Amino acid sequence: MASTATGSDKEKTVQKMFSSIARFYDLNNTLLSFGLHHRWKVRTIQIASLQTGERVADVGAGTADLSILAAHAVGEKGSVIAIDLNEPMLQIGRRKLSARRLRQTACSLGNAERLPLPDRSVDAVLTGFCMRNVSDLDQALREIHRVLKPGGRMVCLEFSTPPGPALRKLYDFYSFTLLPKIGTWVAKDHTGVYTYLPDSIRKFPDQEGLKKRMESAGFQQVAYENLTGGIVAIHTGRK
Repeated sequence: MASTATGSDKEKTVQKMFSSIARFYDLNNTLLSFGLHHRWKVRTIQIASLQTGERVADVGAGTADLSILAAHAVGEKGSVIAIDLNEPMLQIGRRKLSARRLRQTACSLGNAERLPLPDRSVDAVLTGFCMRNVSDLDQALREIHRVLKPGGRMVCLEFSTPPGPALRKLYDFYSFTLLPKIGTWVAKDHTGVYTYLPDSIRKFPDQEGLKKRMESAGFQQVAYENLTGGIVAIHTGRK
């Protein structure tokens, strides 16, 4: 994707890409992460410390993996709303939630930069592999801060930057050489999404950079935990 693309251009391009691979998204996540994405998501829910009866928003829910885990954590007295801008991805999420009979869940088509939620309406916001795809990161962070109740927390799972130079070099080789070939072949994709994805990781703020952006959006007690050598990180912050 050209660096000169406007926010609107990026949004349209990203949505076209994700629509094209929606059917293969879960399969490729498992293949390309060697199954690690399941462990990363479980750890995200552990860090979120969700309580029975809480109201949770999963922003950029995609195919609803985090929403499923969150629904089990908050129980039938709680609620989870899965929000995503991409209808084909959300349709898969709806089917997964319905198959598990998680009646405390709902799905909503919505933009992370304009969340369809009232002020101070949720106890926690989860987001997994979404923030690097938004057009305006700072606006998305402000929106998440807006919808959280006082004392509520944001938990963000996102690809990041391995601090070790050896792992970073190996990760770059995998991301820019092997991942595009494998992902494109499995998904039979012609949009270039598996070239865009590693490029989006490189352009996204590193661990300290995202921490500062969250603090600028109003979050307090911002911290992060590296997983798999810093290939991914989980950031947390409180309103």
